[in-house]
Amino acid sequence: MPAPPVLPTPIRPTEAVLFATAGGRLGTRQVEIVSIIAAEAPSVLPPHEIATLPRVAHLLAQLAHESDHFRTTEEYASGAAYEGRRDLGNTRPGDGRRYKGRGLIQLTGRYNYALFGRRLGIDLEADPHRAAEPGLSLRIAAAYWTDRGLNPLADADDIRAITRRINGGTNGLPDRVRCLERARTALTQQRLADLGHDPGPIDGRWGPRTSAGLAAAGSALGLPAATPRAAVIQALWET
Repeated sequence: MPAPPVLPTPIRPTEAVLFATAGGRLGTRQVEIVSIIAAEAPSVLPPHEIATLPRVAHLLAQLAHESDHFRTTEEYASGAAYEGRRDLGNTRPGDGRRYKGRGLIQLTGRYNYALFGRRLGIDLEADPHRAAEPGLSLRIAAAYWTDRGLNPLADADDIRAITRRINGGTNGLPDRVRCLERARTALTQQRLADLGHDPGPIDGRWGPRTSAGLAAAGSALGLPAATPRAAVIQALWET
């Protein structure tokens, strides 16, 4: 019998990781959204093969930016600007406001609500406000991620291409990059903590304690002291 495949270490986008990705001070709504994402992610992400450090980090970065750092799951504008947008399927009076952007990756337009509703087995066209529910919006975001073929782009660390497929351009790219760096660092800090190596606070900032924790992890893995940081981090996820 062949040996079973070695599965990647599960990625845990914990509340601490999500808070760190968002950065800054947190409000009540952020805490609510983050707690639901953290609870739902372990069951939602793996079926979409969003299960490696690059893929999870890139997803979290895009979710954080698109949701105003987890402050909202509904765009602040009224949606009136989408009225009459036939390319979005908005063919009836009031569709612009009815199908405004909702979710962690903002679902917009009657066509997209109907499409992703069918994929998830939920009639979002009839009940569009449900797309703003944090747990459901994570499921929509994961389906959208797969639909747009974003895993290979995350593997290639191509945040610009990912942003174009989500945004249609590169709007907010500097903030998305900052969120990505915080997500990568926070996920690594969480992994170090899980393995018993003190990374300091899981805050998305690479400081002396995180460096010391990574060095301790590298030593425990039998890696030479001069091993590049990226190689030690990769080894962490293969343990």
